[in-house]
Amino acid sequence: MIDTFRFRPGAALAAALILGAAAPRPAAPAAVPEAAAAASRLFMQSCVRFAARPDALRSWAAGKALTPIVGKPAETYLFGLPGAVYRATTHAGDLMLVSQDSGSCSVIAENTPGPALLDQVNAALTAAGISYTVTQDGPDARAKDLHDRAYEAHQGTRRWLMLVSTAADPAGGEAILTSNP
Repeated sequence: MIDTFRFRPGAALAAALILGAAAPRPAAPAAVPEAAAAASRLFMQSCVRFAARPDALRSWAAGKALTPIVGKPAETYLFGLPGAVYRATTHAGDLMLVSQDSGSCSVIAENTPGPALLDQVNAALTAAGISYTVTQDGPDARAKDLHDRAYEAHQGTRRWLMLVSTAADPAGGEAILTSNP
């Protein structure tokens, strides 16, 4: 993961532990594009739209009837940092939305092929008129079974960092998409 992402101590650790702990599980062929599209769509609607605005993000999540996750299950995703966790149920499976009080936001998806997800994210950013530069694209320095693509993004006066970590196996596995203010 890139150094600029590491300024959010919990997010980098969460990505490494969550992604590194689970072996890639191939999705059914029909679910592959749907899983990538669902994860990208939730990321754009939540983490990108509400970057650095956790209260607005949480109001949006409540309005969309996302299921709040509390207690030990939420702690699994927050790693001791203050925040809120929600479950979004899609046809492609459940997605977790992690909102840290710092403004950092992540979407965690299972059974998602990395190449398809990266294509979806790039297309969604472009369609939304968000300019970006890919600052890293390759194996994670700490976990070789992960692939990291880091972005510096901006739209008007808004600027933020993003990291999309996927299982290096093209068949897929867990993925985490993170935006940081």
